[in-house]
Amino acid sequence: MSTPIRASSVLPGRREDIELHTADGLTLVGELARPVDREPVATLVCLHPLPTHGGMMDSHVFRKAAWRLPALADLAVLRFNTRGTSSVRGTSGGAFDNAVGERFDVAAAIEYAEFHELPDIWLLGWSFGTDLTLKYGCDPAVTGAILLSPPLRYSTPEDLAHWAEAGKPLTALVPEFDDYLRPEEARERFAAVPQAEVVGVPGAKHLWVGDAETVLDEVVRRVNPATAVPLPTTWDGPMETGDVSAYADRTVAAFADRPVPGPAAGD
Repeated sequence: MSTPIRASSVLPGRREDIELHTADGLTLVGELARPVDREPVATLVCLHPLPTHGGMMDSHVFRKAAWRLPALADLAVLRFNTRGTSSVRGTSGGAFDNAVGERFDVAAAIEYAEFHELPDIWLLGWSFGTDLTLKYGCDPAVTGAILLSPPLRYSTPEDLAHWAEAGKPLTALVPEFDDYLRPEEARERFAAVPQAEVVGVPGAKHLWVGDAETVLDEVVRRVNPATAVPLPTTWDGPMETGDVSAYADRTVAAFADRPVPGPAAGD
């Protein structure tokens, strides 16, 4: 009997707690989710929104990706807390470093995926995580990147030029009503990257509340095009229910009205 897939639904997967070790000596906590009975066809390395504004490895789109995509799209999903960030999984070492020291965090995640021979590595950045992706993610081991709500706050023209030169696939999913960068301006800014695809998402906002399914469909469409989208909304098998109560007062949405800092002076 088919059961509806809800926000808290956890579909079958092999999930293990992992640790990442950075070149500057920090230990970062994370999780790797893979399909139960087969190898993944591709890998998502998730880079979360600003930890100073509630961003973490469990930010809702990433949590749903880890709970659904191993079963629905044969993907591995690697999530982790950047330096100084906390979630139910734990707290990563170090402290938030305004997109500077985080370069080591991105490198550690890519290195982990490489060392464990995870296939076809894609970076999935959201908000602050898109800046980390653009600044530090254009790595030889990375196939391409998908950006959710890119504010282009910390990224520089040089970062975009690096992606342009590399020619790696780059897709930006931009909400129609984004707080920081809307589709028309995004197309102008990303014009510096000839291969960049900017997808405006009607009705969506920066936090993707109510639009996670649209995001997951667009991600799967690019990372595993052999999987039909839209993804199923029901499941005919075992299903668990995840505990999301820990985040009742600590979702990204709870921080939406706080001022968002830009790069530190002199950066």
